[in-house]
Amino acid sequence: MASDRKTVAFIVEQLAAAGDVSAKPMFGEYGVYCDGRMVALVCDDQLFVKPTPGGRAFAGTIDEAPPYPGAKPCLLVDADRWDDADWLAELVRISTAELPLPKPKKAKPPR
Repeated sequence: MASDRKTVAFIVEQLAAAGDVSAKPMFGEYGVYCDGRMVALVCDDQLFVKPTPGGRAFAGTIDEAPPYPGAKPCLLVDADRWDDADWLAELVRISTAELPLPKPKKAKPPR
């Protein structure tokens, strides 16, 4: 089951204070980017934040689960926490700071 666009839009809106936040469709679900780094996934209308030491420390007791079969476990943010925009944005801000920048794409050779 794919995530509802309204859910994704709400999450992106709640994360606005974390930085330059956007969501991109990926394989029927959504990747959430902050300042150029993929920091979270929205799968089946659930928010999964990439685990980092700082993010785990900030979140405290939080469930971890894979966003899809075969994926590494991520921090599963309960939907009840989504309304706390300050907490959610801080979690994403902390996690983003600990994630590496994506590798630059190689230029395609001319045909």
